[in-house]
Amino acid sequence: MKDMPMSELKRKKRAIILFNLGGPDGPDAVKPFLFNLFNDPAIISLPNPFRYFLAKLISSRRAPIAREIYDHIGGKSPLLELTQDQADALETELNGLDDGFENRCFIAMRYWKPFADDSAAAVKAWGADEQILLPLYPQFSTTTSGSSVKDWKRACQKVGLNAPIKTACCYPTNPGFVEASAEMVKVGYENALKKSAKLGVGKPRLLFSAHGVPKAVITKRGDPYQSQIEKSAQAVVDKMAIADLDWLVCYQSRVGPMEWIGPSTEHEIERAGKDGVPLVIVPIAFVTEHSETLVELDIEYREIADKLKIPVYERVRTVCSHPRFISGLVEVVSETQQALDRNGPDDYAVETRGWWCPDEHSCAIAKQPMGPGQA
Repeated sequence: MKDMPMSELKRKKRAIILFNLGGPDGPDAVKPFLFNLFNDPAIISLPNPFRYFLAKLISSRRAPIAREIYDHIGGKSPLLELTQDQADALETELNGLDDGFENRCFIAMRYWKPFADDSAAAVKAWGADEQILLPLYPQFSTTTSGSSVKDWKRACQKVGLNAPIKTACCYPTNPGFVEASAEMVKVGYENALKKSAKLGVGKPRLLFSAHGVPKAVITKRGDPYQSQIEKSAQAVVDKMAIADLDWLVCYQSRVGPMEWIGPSTEHEIERAGKDGVPLVIVPIAFVTEHSETLVELDIEYREIADKLKIPVYERVRTVCSHPRFISGLVEVVSETQQALDRNGPDDYAVETRGWWCPDEHSCAIAKQPMGPGQA
């Protein structure tokens, strides 16, 4: 028995839960998707019923604008299909390892289908022995990964799923993520460099653009998102090893009157226009294409760049299912499994964490806003 390979023994069933934001699957889904987004206490931290009515108001007002945005990309978000590609690739890689696990990847979107309730029921029906929670957000935020993990625990309680869980809270400098990003950024930079040389202009400036959050999320919750974005960008720059590289981090997608972290991507594009420098835009916080990349970066910000006569505007694609990124996720799963085996599972109580965290435990101590049942 001792000499038998793992493949000939009964494998433990391990569910890998991939979290992402979700996106509307058609025009009729835009308004309810927006309502779900703004009704999340991690996004708008007002108690109910105030949050509910404000979410109703905002989603009603923004739905026509959002539908126009999605009209540019076929009327729906491509996020689910791209996430399914990642899930398939990761599952194949994991099941190719002779490590005693039968792996199956499940997708749980936060604000549109498939919701956590349905995915948790599917995990229970499959008979998972253990669960690894894997947000497709390399950098942790209470507004993204924290909200998804909390919602998953709620869903597990609802459907009676009690298989042990361990959370991979973040992986901002994971080698696979960094290598895939650096490879793609270098290609984009070299393309921009060639175009710049033909036009007789200077070297390009790299803008690592991430989705912004209100400043209060960082200052009041102890959210590590901004620091982890900066760590990711620095790791990619270090990996590229290009001398005298002109680069900086900026933040996009601001909405509402609150003060947001900065500088804003739009401001940095305007500054590049004044400086007359070519631009390479790198979506450092997104690992799949969706409206913020395909519309905001590719169309809206490009129009600004054209008006400012910026000589070159090059947008780097997201890592999606890049083999090195998928290998990086395999490593994240392995590290999280080791933490599960060494330290035991996370507490199922919605308000507790006890996570293993590779970033000095910063994710585990960030303050998560109250959930729907407590508002």
